[in-house]
Amino acid sequence: MKYNTVIFDLDGTLLNTLEDLTDSVNYALDKSGYPLRTIEEVRQFVGNGVKVLMNLAVPKKTSPEDTAKCLEIFRKHYSGNLQNKTRPYDGIYDLLKALKEKGVKLAIVSNKYDFAVKALCRDYYNEFIHVAIGESQGVAKKPAPDTVYTVLKELKASREQAVYVGDSDVDVHTAHNAGLKCVGAAWGFRSREILKAEGADFIIDKPEELLNYLG
Repeated sequence: MKYNTVIFDLDGTLLNTLEDLTDSVNYALDKSGYPLRTIEEVRQFVGNGVKVLMNLAVPKKTSPEDTAKCLEIFRKHYSGNLQNKTRPYDGIYDLLKALKEKGVKLAIVSNKYDFAVKALCRDYYNEFIHVAIGESQGVAKKPAPDTVYTVLKELKASREQAVYVGDSDVDVHTAHNAGLKCVGAAWGFRSREILKAEGADFIIDKPEELLNYLG
């Protein structure tokens, strides 16, 4: 096999988390007295971590202090409501099972905060993935390659035999910054056109197509 390690993004790649994220964003906005956002707006805001998500969701000219308060409301609400509507994408379980049977090393690297990443990985994919890293204080988040390097070290894997699978421009840049090929997941939060424009090395429309790319 050409590649023996696959690192996945989480939101928009393994799990459709958009409705739960939108609900928690709007809960925080409503509690703060701000206008609500549509699910399509939130779709465009996600990918760079919750701080960026909230900075984009609050009205322009909102003070940093008020934005931080809104973010804290979001964090508390989302921590207790992150699985209300969240679901794996069709075909993901079958893909992970097939990869595990082939002996492929699997991991998650996400810009979602670390607690949520580990909780969702444990509850949905514990039988397949045991290394999952999210955003935490003092660690550079994607598109910096730091968390990818951490995963590779933990898995005892090489960059040459690893690929990164994600649905956004951030994922493409993360992969390339870490020296990995990027497989774009066209079923996620961004379009095939964006993935192509940002330089994804390969784009797949269904999870099972990844098996063809790994060789």
